[in-house]
Amino acid sequence: MSLSALDHCSIRTTHLPETRAFFVDILGMDDGARPNFDFPGHWLYVGDKPVVHLIGIDAESPEGLETYLGGTVDPDSLKDGSGAFDHIAFRAKDPSVLIQRLRENGCDYRERMVPDLELFQIFVEDPNGITVELNYFNAEQKTA
Repeated sequence: MSLSALDHCSIRTTHLPETRAFFVDILGMDDGARPNFDFPGHWLYVGDKPVVHLIGIDAESPEGLETYLGGTVDPDSLKDGSGAFDHIAFRAKDPSVLIQRLRENGCDYRERMVPDLELFQIFVEDPNGITVELNYFNAEQKTA
């Protein structure tokens, strides 16, 4: 067996509406079809691929999530990100669009240039404290 690609990442969150809004309204993903699980969530798409699965933690009714995924989750442990997963990264185009959305929404972000790669990057934290990296290849795309 050999791996061919990363399929998706999942984020367990007590901030489901805010996390959905971040990925949809700021990063531009689409909220699309999702199986009828017994727990709240969203599947967020880039094109026709669901790349981010949001898993809502309902402290009052965790049975569906615990049955499906197994184990238990202490909602308090999710307040500052998991710590084990450092960040997720996406290739992107037109950084000026994202920068405008970040500024309009009062989101802090960091800009970086990767030496020798002509790679402009933007780093921003989602409502769960998870770092999201946006990669813009070709140095001329840097606009801020």
